[in-house]
Amino acid sequence: MIDRGWVARVKGSMTELPRVMAQRFVADYALPEYDATTLTQSKAMAAYFEATAKAYNQPKLASNWIMGEVSRRLNASDIGIDQAPVSADRLAALISRIHDGTISNNAAKEVFEALWTTPGDWVAETGPLSVVDSIIEAKGLKQMNDTGALEAIIDEVLAAHPKNVEEFKAGNAKALNGLVGPIMKASKGKANPAQVNALLMKKLG
Repeated sequence: MIDRGWVARVKGSMTELPRVMAQRFVADYALPEYDATTLTQSKAMAAYFEATAKAYNQPKLASNWIMGEVSRRLNASDIGIDQAPVSADRLAALISRIHDGTISNNAAKEVFEALWTTPGDWVAETGPLSVVDSIIEAKGLKQMNDTGALEAIIDEVLAAHPKNVEEFKAGNAKALNGLVGPIMKASKGKANPAQVNALLMKKLG
């Protein structure tokens, strides 16, 4: 008879198979099967994802960035994930600033660019979040969350585009785009798009 303890020890020492790991990613991180399967094709990629998701608990955002921007950069540079200039904890810090509304997704790409191309410029910083915040500050990428300032911009745009206001109130939903564009331009791209839409709907409602 085979000793059960021995079986358990052997199982514990075995490398987790990609299929099994993918199932665990679906169960533990609520990832779609496609994401889980893609991330577990490489043991190093799977480890990078887990480290990112554990550093900041937004696994779907982590998955999106790793399968998107990170993979694109790796392919362009013809390097493996273990050579990526952006560590998992720095990516997690970047994701945290997207998630808490500090920066937009577009601004995050600028931060990622700096993290990827000039990692040595930020070695003096004390931690991953400090690095990301320093880049956001240096590049002036923080989203405008001052409601009063944003409302003033919206009021000016509404006054300057009466035709769009009229058309929207008449039922033409596309007329809203003609208002959002000038607002984002006036805020130099720093307005939070979700906040812009919410305030616009309130004023036009």
